[in-house]
Amino acid sequence: MSELRDKLRRVGLRPTRQRVSLGWLLFGKGDRHITAEMLFDEATRARVPVSLATVYNTLHQFTEAGLLRQLAVDGAKAYFDTNPTEHHHFFLEEEGEIVDMPTSGLSVADLPEPPEGMEVAGVEVIVRLRRKSA
Repeated sequence: MSELRDKLRRVGLRPTRQRVSLGWLLFGKGDRHITAEMLFDEATRARVPVSLATVYNTLHQFTEAGLLRQLAVDGAKAYFDTNPTEHHHFFLEEEGEIVDMPTSGLSVADLPEPPEGMEVAGVEVIVRLRRKSA
C-alpha cells in the first residue's frame, strides 16, 4: 500500500482512501484491461465503499496522470489498460474482452503527413476478432 501511495504522490495525486483502494484493486493483479463497471463490481465485492461516479472519476484521473491508458474500442464502453506503454490489442467481440497483441510481427508504415502544426503522438492498432462461422 505504501508503494501505491508513493506512486500516486509521484504523479501529483493525493493518495485518498478511495484512490488507494481502487488503485490496489487495479494494479494488484498485474497488467489487465478493465471497464469502470468491472472495477465497481470488484470494489463492491471487496467492500470498498465507492460510487460508480467515483470509479469513473478515479479512472480518468489515473489516465490523465499517466498510470492508465484509455482504449476506445466500443462506443458504449471505455476500457482502461493498466499497462500505459504504447502497444496494440486484439478485441474479442463476442466476449467484449481486450487482449494484448504480441509485439512482434506488426509494423505500421506510410502514415499520412499530419496537418500543419500537428505531430503524431502515437499509433494504436486494435484488431477486432470473432469466431469463424462453421
